[in-house]
Amino acid sequence: MRVLVSRVKNASVEVKGEVVGKCDKGLLILSCFTEDDSIKEVEYLAKKCANLRIFDDEEGVMNKSILDKGGNILSISQFTLYADANKGNRPSYIKALKGEEAKELYRLFNEKLNEYVHTETGIFGEDMQITAHHDGPINIIIDSK
Repeated sequence: MRVLVSRVKNASVEVKGEVVGKCDKGLLILSCFTEDDSIKEVEYLAKKCANLRIFDDEEGVMNKSILDKGGNILSISQFTLYADANKGNRPSYIKALKGEEAKELYRLFNEKLNEYVHTETGIFGEDMQITAHHDGPINIIIDSK
């Protein structure tokens, strides 16, 4: 499992012109799953994201998590995080988990995130338009393995 965690002032996701999820002052998390991922990886990365210290403390040092600072999460499924562009110019997405397995892990990931912080989502498998006002910008890639 792989996530891209971005600190944002706000973010939203639209599907077919309708806002389906948003967050204010929190995290935008893009997630992707691969073969052999399970609830173990989901739980690990949900906890890691919630506790990731990428918010400024009183002295301006990134030493606080979203649990400390408040805010919420917008979680989006993003199969292209496992893109392999080493050969040629067209990336391969063969490492990204497909179909119902990925959809179920995404659902579980959001459920686990929501145990820590209010989490809104996009719609798995849909064409989504994401708007984000990045804060920093701060972007962290985390792999479960």
